[in-house]
Amino acid sequence: MTQTQTWFFLVLTVLVALLIYLLQPILGPFVLGMGIAYMADPFADRLEARGYSRTMAVILVFLGLTLVLVSGLLLAVPLFIKQLQSLVGLVPDMQSWFNHTMLPYLQTRLDIDVQSLELDLLTKTVSAEWQQQAGGIASQIMSYVTASTLGLVGLLGSTLLVPVVSFYLLRDFDILVAKMRDMLPRNLEPKVTLWVRECDEVLGAFVRGQLLVMLVLGLIYGIGLSVVGLKYAMLIGLLAGLASIVPYLGFAVGFVAAMLVALFQFDSYWGFVAVTLVFVIGQALEGMVLTPWLIGDRIGLHPVAVIFAVLAGGQLFGFTGMLLALPLAAVIMVLLRHLHEGYRNSLLYDQ
Repeated sequence: MTQTQTWFFLVLTVLVALLIYLLQPILGPFVLGMGIAYMADPFADRLEARGYSRTMAVILVFLGLTLVLVSGLLLAVPLFIKQLQSLVGLVPDMQSWFNHTMLPYLQTRLDIDVQSLELDLLTKTVSAEWQQQAGGIASQIMSYVTASTLGLVGLLGSTLLVPVVSFYLLRDFDILVAKMRDMLPRNLEPKVTLWVRECDEVLGAFVRGQLLVMLVLGLIYGIGLSVVGLKYAMLIGLLAGLASIVPYLGFAVGFVAAMLVALFQFDSYWGFVAVTLVFVIGQALEGMVLTPWLIGDRIGLHPVAVIFAVLAGGQLFGFTGMLLALPLAAVIMVLLRHLHEGYRNSLLYDQ
């Protein structure tokens, strides 16, 4: 790479980062659309290899994705709505446990005057407010959203924009890649192509594998907690599965939520033991079976690197940064690997 090319790409990188920072409020649908197109491209390529036109292959892929999404919503949404509605009934149990268990413990063991804390009045106030508002949570959310016509239009527009962006990017995916490759300087094209191929291997395997891990973990936790008899099991399983995009966060979030529910539901220690066993089994399956099988050690994204990337992306660029964090982490990892090889072969290392 010549000195002119080095400065050109440095300036280009700074400009792209600046544009992402300035345009982050509108980038969400485009980033999601690009992610869907990227993950669906192998399926479209397979259909295209079987003789379908690119447009027909994309249509078939979208029909399959739509069928899976609609089926999942029809199965999951009624169950989650039912569990959310029953969640209101947990508040009186929480108040009773707080008044008859927690407050006497504080008073006898810690020598705290609970009357001076006015905790009973606080719990009654919170309980009354919750019961007053909980029945109309959905209406409260809808009234908040519809309070601003512009906000509602923007939300609907962003939602509808995701499949449109995904469709056109997926249809023209190979064309766009070829054009970008043709724009590269000729002396850099072979090396950059190699780097991009490695980034695609790392990123594709990690993202697709991590999504499958999240799905399977959510099912394991949800079904396991249902077998134990825990209330809101599928809701907690969904929460734990979604949080599993960050290593160990799904286990922590799901375990804490399940233990809080078990605290007000079970009268014996066996319930807590059973809940703990479900999460121990889930964590063991993730570490020994799911991650090695679906992601594999060759990906090379360390859990600490994933955690740092997601948190740093959210801190710098908000939601858009969190979406871009893992792709950028995979790209940076490949570049660092090549820089390390170049350093080991340089005079700076040998001297």
